[in-house]
Amino acid sequence: MSDSWAAVDEYAGGLLAPHDEALQGALDAAEEAGLPEIQVSPLQGKLLRSIGARRVLEFGTLGGYSTIWLAGGVAADGRLVSLEASDEYAAVARGSIDRAGLGEVVEIRVGPALETLVVMDDEGVEPFDFVFIDADKVNSPNYLAWSLDHTRPGALIVADNVVRGGTLAAPASNDAKAEAQRRLHDQLAADPRVEATTIQTVGSKGHDGFTLALVGR
Repeated sequence: MSDSWAAVDEYAGGLLAPHDEALQGALDAAEEAGLPEIQVSPLQGKLLRSIGARRVLEFGTLGGYSTIWLAGGVAADGRLVSLEASDEYAAVARGSIDRAGLGEVVEIRVGPALETLVVMDDEGVEPFDFVFIDADKVNSPNYLAWSLDHTRPGALIVADNVVRGGTLAAPASNDAKAEAQRRLHDQLAADPRVEATTIQTVGSKGHDGFTLALVGR
């Protein structure tokens, strides 16, 4: 990773996406609990907050850092549902989200996401306006498929970590996570319901990128 990438993130993030007490507290709590440091960057978090959707679905709560960014931009009557496989991660996230004063906005559902989605189907869950896919990468295509069937026209779906340091374009890499992102791109290219693009990124998280998919109006 180039030092200048991280320096630009630090400079721009300090000006445009500074941490408040809740965000810094979420990072501190996650670090104290020994959670992996794989959360979005502050600048990416600011992008998520700016969406301003009413009903939001997040795949991968981790320590609640991205959840707090997202929930801070949810409409006044909105709701955020975050799916997390780990009881430990969810407990850390709940504490940080509650301390941020967002406990009434955020619902964390704990368990394997594919199983939780079945339960949500059985409950007749309302369609979502925004979906953030940032969980176990091998299941990204499955999460995308479900999301396309459960979003309103005009909704936005964002999938993180899709470039995989460039291995997205290297079929011979035999990396299961990169292969999953290739399948995700194949799905988007073939589905007439959606218009999508992928943006490469560099920064404090190295070389990666995210996919943005707009569900047909």
